[in-house]
Amino acid sequence: MSAAAIVLSPSVTPSTYHRIVSPTLQIPSDPQFSIPVGLLACQRELLTTVVSCQVSQTHPAPSGRKGKKDTTSTASSTPTLEIILHDTTVFPEGGGQPSDTGLIQTADERFWKVLQARRHGGHAVHYVQVEDAEVDILQFTVGTQVLVKLGDADWDRRCDHVRACDPLVDLVVVFSFPTQMTMHTSQHLLSAVLEDRLNIQTLSWSLTDAPAPCYVELSRSMTSDEIQSVQTTANRYVFEGRNVRVEVQEMEKPKEPEKLEDHARGFAKAIPADYTGGIMRVVVIDRIDRNPCCGTHWPSLHNLQLFLVPQTETLARSNTTSARLYFFAGPRLIECLTNTHKQLTATASTLSCGAPQVPARVEQVIDERKRAEKRIDDLESELAKCIARDVAKEMGQSSDLVFSKHVHRVDDSINPLGFLSAIATAFTGVARAESQYLLILSSTPSAQSVTGTSVLLILGSDEKQVKEAGGLLKGRLSVKGGGKGPRWSGKLTGVWKTGREDAVISDILQVICGADTH
Repeated sequence: MSAAAIVLSPSVTPSTYHRIVSPTLQIPSDPQFSIPVGLLACQRELLTTVVSCQVSQTHPAPSGRKGKKDTTSTASSTPTLEIILHDTTVFPEGGGQPSDTGLIQTADERFWKVLQARRHGGHAVHYVQVEDAEVDILQFTVGTQVLVKLGDADWDRRCDHVRACDPLVDLVVVFSFPTQMTMHTSQHLLSAVLEDRLNIQTLSWSLTDAPAPCYVELSRSMTSDEIQSVQTTANRYVFEGRNVRVEVQEMEKPKEPEKLEDHARGFAKAIPADYTGGIMRVVVIDRIDRNPCCGTHWPSLHNLQLFLVPQTETLARSNTTSARLYFFAGPRLIECLTNTHKQLTATASTLSCGAPQVPARVEQVIDERKRAEKRIDDLESELAKCIARDVAKEMGQSSDLVFSKHVHRVDDSINPLGFLSAIATAFTGVARAESQYLLILSSTPSAQSVTGTSVLLILGSDEKQVKEAGGLLKGRLSVKGGGKGPRWSGKLTGVWKTGREDAVISDILQVICGADTH
């Protein structure tokens, strides 16, 4: 089917949603000029014309949400064209809302992927992926008619999609919940209530990837009671179904904002310094809020179901402190509740209790684990003392000038080096002050692998001998480690074989202590 044969579905967006409040402002109809960002269709598939096209010298950011630094990367292996259209359905990144991705269909019925749309001044620039930029640019000569739309994947990106609608119609359709619109409108409502009720300014906000909560960054933290109060007030406006509309006017002739009731805030956002084109776009929530914004929004607060995570996350920077308040709404709230219920049910099943008993059962399990860990610590301490006494007794019965011994254990302790250190500490406590000794303690897990680690600890009465033994372990067993004074510790990666590693350690002790003996 050719692009010209596409028949658009009738709009279901309320006629009051979009208002041109400047009497002299008209949407440009000349296809040779691009419509400014503030007047773009953004919500429909449409036939439009190419205004300009050039080979891109920069690499558009991937469709996933990335940081601003990534969006300016100049290293690109994908040929890309920068195309400006007379009008577009692809929302350009701005106002905290990420760019849409989309498709452009040319007269030969080929589809070209729109990787991203960015606002350059007052114009939306489409970054279109091509195979050969120098050849494919001929498909987008000035005046060429094209079809621009959101494909299935692009629609899913903008929406949490319950497929009870045709993606060719407006976004405001029953059973289709546009995530970005839902979260963006919710943010406007939340920021307005925060400022009105608590005089808390919104410093910034983030439309995160679903299903994570979005957040507003605030000038201070909030108490649980304050959060509950804001949530109650915001949802009262939601249940009332306050209307949302978009007003556009000429930048050079600013319209005096109407008087807002119910202590609603007025203009609070600055216009970006690089925004040009002469169009001021203002999003108005009836009697609550009006702010410059180029994003997409619902025409009503109905069905937002705003939920605030009942705590804030404090952020400390070099000279300022702020806090993040996380929130859910619409599809993300439903998904959050669904996932939370699944997790709670699975946890209850694991703990063999009902969902209401999970907190108490978890507390009980943690308490039991702490008691078990303490018991293990006590037993390990007692065992370490027993091993130390046995070694000290053996040293007392030895006639060697320098007593040497290798003590090896197979141990699955959480902290095997800590256990070896406990043995060393206990040994120094029972050994006579005049004793001359060099001990190498080692521990390996019961289940060994080529990536597993064994730990070693050297303890000696002569620091030089300890250092020498550590150097020989490094050279002959590739042990990595170091030490200071009478102790040296290290790790060996790989499988510990008793007949191999033990023999090397015995030889090291013989070399050092045997030479000292003679």
